[in-house]
Amino acid sequence: MRHEELSLERQLCFPLYACSREVTRSYKSLLERAGLTYTQYVTMMALWEYGEMGVGELGEKLMLDSGTLTPLLKKLEARRLVTRRRDPDDERRVLVAPTDAGLSLEDELASVPGQMACRINLSPEEAAELRRLLRKVIAGLEGGRGD
Repeated sequence: MRHEELSLERQLCFPLYACSREVTRSYKSLLERAGLTYTQYVTMMALWEYGEMGVGELGEKLMLDSGTLTPLLKKLEARRLVTRRRDPDDERRVLVAPTDAGLSLEDELASVPGQMACRINLSPEEAAELRRLLRKVIAGLEGGRGD
């Protein structure tokens, strides 16, 4: 190899990519019974935690653009897990909220984080440190975009 800096073993991006793929695959098996994709699951988690909010605010929390979020919300709405409505105070704004059926999924899926923690096999301290480091990476990359 002429450029050692291009070695896979020296890259941060490759283990992040592989880890993301494996984590998503692991979630898929846990979410199948509820019929949710991973992205639908994190959307529902945000709605369980924060309740009704604007689509833009939801997109910011999930780091998803409207091109990804809108079809996802349409699918959740078709399954009657969320409702979307115009904000009566600002017709340009769309609000999204979990329905009763969407709220009941929280109980059904409450064991998923614990199951994932067992699969990932990190101590609570290691998991907290990994979250901290990943947030730092995200913040650094967001800051470097020049948006």
